[in-house]
Amino acid sequence: MPPNLTGYYRFVSQENMDNYLRALDINVVLRKLVCLLKPDKEIIHTGDHMVIRTITSLRDYVMDFDLGVQFEEDLGPVDGRKCQTTVSWEGDQLVCEQLGEKRNRGWRHWLEGDQLHLRMTVEDEVCVQVFQKVK
Repeated sequence: MPPNLTGYYRFVSQENMDNYLRALDINVVLRKLVCLLKPDKEIIHTGDHMVIRTITSLRDYVMDFDLGVQFEEDLGPVDGRKCQTTVSWEGDQLVCEQLGEKRNRGWRHWLEGDQLHLRMTVEDEVCVQVFQKVK
């Protein structure tokens, strides 16, 4: 049975964000700004329905979806694109596949103790973020 990810998580660290954003064709000014942000995550996980809020001082991004059901995701706030997104479980990891203009785009979340890990990929770039559960 997959873990329940419900909780509020505070940003701890990230690696390779600038190269990840460059692969998404984000301009240098916005890349520098995003690399300074320390996002929090709030996850509400109820059965096969999830809401994942990424919270920053600049803007929030909300994903509201049913597991295993493809939907059109508007990534306008991120990079101006839309893609066909499916989120499902692979063992203990929540895996997102984002089909669209960019190859190999998606992410995966998993828990290690009280820490939430996020591995984001696009093209050949990988960014890893870690968050600490606070409630």
